[in-house]
Amino acid sequence: MRQGIVHVVGAGVAGLSAATALAEDGRSVRLYEAAPQAGGRCRSYVDQALATTIDNGNHIILSGNHAALAYLDRLGTRDCLQGPDRAYFDFVDLRDGKRWRIQLSHGRIPWWILSKSKRVPGTRALDYLKLISLRFAQPGTSIGDVIPCEGALYERLWHPLLLAALNTEPPIASAALAGAVIRQSLERGGKACRPLTARAGLSAAFIDPAIAFLERHGATIHLGSRLRSVSLAGERANQLFFGDDVVEIAAEDQVILAVPAPVASQLLPGVDTPVEHRAIVNGHFKITPGAGTPPILGVVGGEAEWIFSYPDRISTTTSSADRLVDLPREVLAERLWSDVKKALGLSAPMPPWQIVKERRATFAALPREDMRRPPAKTRWSNIALAGDYTATNLPATIEGAIRSGATAADIVQRMVNRSKDASLSSRKDVKI
Repeated sequence: MRQGIVHVVGAGVAGLSAATALAEDGRSVRLYEAAPQAGGRCRSYVDQALATTIDNGNHIILSGNHAALAYLDRLGTRDCLQGPDRAYFDFVDLRDGKRWRIQLSHGRIPWWILSKSKRVPGTRALDYLKLISLRFAQPGTSIGDVIPCEGALYERLWHPLLLAALNTEPPIASAALAGAVIRQSLERGGKACRPLTARAGLSAAFIDPAIAFLERHGATIHLGSRLRSVSLAGERANQLFFGDDVVEIAAEDQVILAVPAPVASQLLPGVDTPVEHRAIVNGHFKITPGAGTPPILGVVGGEAEWIFSYPDRISTTTSSADRLVDLPREVLAERLWSDVKKALGLSAPMPPWQIVKERRATFAALPREDMRRPPAKTRWSNIALAGDYTATNLPATIEGAIRSGATAADIVQRMVNRSKDASLSSRKDVKI
């Protein structure tokens, strides 16, 4: 039986996760990407205004994100991540100037909440136990249905952490997804919660090495190839239409669609996907951080919600930022720089800057939208889906995207194995 080709459409981290896993297993892979470069929403580029390389979004990987770390191990780039040896998070409240550091215990038992110096100012140890309710939250419920979304602990810890993870205002966001985040991180202790960032940028860690990996394994890569439609015959896809180019799908071939949710629902009839999305706004300022500047700083009471310090710049991230995306870029830069100055104690005038707006950064992590997420396996026997919008049981994160790619690759391998078994069985039935 001839080994089929796996056609992976989409070269974001979900598609690259699937493609590299299959290539590593010896499969023949063809990768297609609509944009002129790979990476999707997880990539770096040289910004002309700053004359330096920036990421199109600030992303944190946690030390317990096993799918993401396994992907980087495959590429040999885990050492591209940097972060503290222990799990801690620095915060500042711009409303009253208070600063604190959350220091998580290394193991599963949260001894840290017993220490006043390691928890949020103005909170008691018992306050933290209310979060346990989210662990058992049922689909269809919101965070506001399960825990009180008020008070010092919520405003100074749960709100910024959950907003960053879900990119949706926590009171109306899915409690089930919040529970999944807790099980994957806080519940497993500090050893799973160390915040890691890509030292030289997202592309250097996640994207460029993946393309090089695929090329070494004989994969064919087609950039600037936008999939316009899929020809479906019965239970199979038999043709992919990239404008004037038509790709025939042989009987042994498989297809992984690692395309955005709206594209997947257009290409495949009857496939339901999330329809609401949330924006993210990032600000980048070309200034060298001072000695002692926290690598990551959570901000309460400002437009900037997280401040990231890199060797040559300071960047900010604001989640669920639909309220900001239509503001003039100059206004956003002034507001974000004002927060940076207050948070870091700076007096310098605003340096060269760049504002990056992503209007549809992630699907809205609402209960109803979470329930619209499709499984990776489709009703077509040779098509699988990949993407952070699929039913990964996680929010739209790098970990979820990479996990979705691994799931799609596993589905393809099972499809191939079943075909081989069926072929062998039919041969045995032939009497000589």
